[in-house]
Amino acid sequence: MKIARQRRAYLALALNMVALTFAVSAVSTSYWCEGTRKVVKPFCAGPVTVKQTYCIRFNSSNLNDSRLVQYIWETGEDKFIMRKFHTGIWVSCEQSVNMIGFTCRNFLEIAPAHERGVLWLCIVAECLYISLLSMGGVLMCAEMCCRCDLMNGLKMNAFAAVFTALSGLLGMVAHMMFTTIFQLSVSLGPEDWRPKTWDYSWSYLLAWSSFAACMASAVTTLNRYTKTIIEFRRKRRVLEKHLRLEEKLLELRSPAQLWDVYISTAPAATGDLLEPSGKPPGDSVVLEVGDKPDVPETRPEEHC
Repeated sequence: MKIARQRRAYLALALNMVALTFAVSAVSTSYWCEGTRKVVKPFCAGPVTVKQTYCIRFNSSNLNDSRLVQYIWETGEDKFIMRKFHTGIWVSCEQSVNMIGFTCRNFLEIAPAHERGVLWLCIVAECLYISLLSMGGVLMCAEMCCRCDLMNGLKMNAFAAVFTALSGLLGMVAHMMFTTIFQLSVSLGPEDWRPKTWDYSWSYLLAWSSFAACMASAVTTLNRYTKTIIEFRRKRRVLEKHLRLEEKLLELRSPAQLWDVYISTAPAATGDLLEPSGKPPGDSVVLEVGDKPDVPETRPEEHC
């Protein structure tokens, strides 16, 4: 039983560490959602060195002459370019003009003004999720490392299960809030940010994997606590039953009990032996004062 409890403890702690690692990785990255934006190609600047497909080049090198008519050969879809972007809880990054590197800005600036409270709640819930998850892991480590009695260990185990389960609920709420605020930003966000295509990315999957590992750790910890309590109660019932049986045996073996048994059975046996068979046991002969008992006379035998 002790080895099984230790295995469950190690499993719960491992799941807690996995959930914490996934949560920190998801919150610290900006790949919750990825997609593309359809933007108009900017005008090319600088000398012509190589063919640039991400900008529009004039048909004349004299850009300052307003009397010249400039022709743009790009038409239809050629005038647009698809820029990649990725967004997290903190920032949203988009490919730069020359398609090299990314330029980032705060996601609070992109979210609709009347819905920024949802984003703040999401951030607070994510921070609480990581904090409570860490506290649950610390309690699990303390319960495994310190050599305390059974009751204190059970208390620490119970608190670890409560903190881990509560952190999982907060994490679920935080992930759902981010999903809501991102979809609102796609519909009501600024025009220079709205994506054409988008989908959830690996950070979002890490966040939900962290939630799954967190709840598995909470269930394992709670299962270990309940099994220990059930085993303790069963052993207590067996011990109480054994003690009651020993008390009964001691009562039967005590001298007082044996004397009571002797007193209750002795009168019937002695009465049968002492009283005549013709009279009921319990009758007695009473002699008055002056009366003599009838004693048969004895005569001396004559001897020849």
